[in-house]
Amino acid sequence: MKDDQLLRYSRHILLPEVDIEGQEAISRATVVVIGLGGLGSPVALYLAASGVGHLILVDDDQVEVSNLQRQVVHDSASVGLSKVESAAQRCQAVNPDVKISCYVQRADVDWFSQQDWLSSEGRFNGQGSSDDALTVIVDCSDNAAVRYAINDVCLQNRIPWVSGAAVALNGQIAVFDPREEGAPCYRCLYPALQDGALTCSENGILSPVVGVIGTTQVVEALRLIVGFGAPQHGYLRTYDAASGDWQRWKIPQQAQCTCCVR
Repeated sequence: MKDDQLLRYSRHILLPEVDIEGQEAISRATVVVIGLGGLGSPVALYLAASGVGHLILVDDDQVEVSNLQRQVVHDSASVGLSKVESAAQRCQAVNPDVKISCYVQRADVDWFSQQDWLSSEGRFNGQGSSDDALTVIVDCSDNAAVRYAINDVCLQNRIPWVSGAAVALNGQIAVFDPREEGAPCYRCLYPALQDGALTCSENGILSPVVGVIGTTQVVEALRLIVGFGAPQHGYLRTYDAASGDWQRWKIPQQAQCTCCVR
């Protein structure tokens, strides 16, 4: 690690749970962020600031004025740009050392099937990864089909991923890790989720709620990369901004699940 990197990441390195070895694991990691809206904004910014080696940003949408109330990676000058382009510019300004790949694309099954990095050798094994080896997917989308596509891809390739959602005054987060024996998958939690039940455009969103959930997603992504603390896979955590309370629920692997039960 170079002197300027030691200075930039010194507050991480001071943490015994991270230290130089953990920061080096972060710098070798590849993280895919699906969705650069309210959740993806803090996720992308904090991953870049933390020194993740390779960020892959995926979103097919453009920045609109109504986004600016909560999507803090974008600003007024970004209106009309693709969210991926806007987020990449901001993340690169935060940390020029981070490699960023941009896809103005919805992350559907067809798109995943075309990605060479899914078959990269040396993916995350608890001790870091090779330069372009996929480590973690962070789902910041608001689309059920995309989430099921992520679930299927992660199960097939044994990739850990972090799911987040937020609407109105509520949010939730869950970590799925198919490398672990008996671990539940997204379909164990939501066997047949439909789009359109609750959306920010129809129900509103308190802007800091996406920050609470998004920054928690970053903590979980870094936990997977570095390995600090207690593993959080297999739990659903929900946040209620009205009361300020968090609740934690165990997600059992469903015996009838056709995806993760073999």
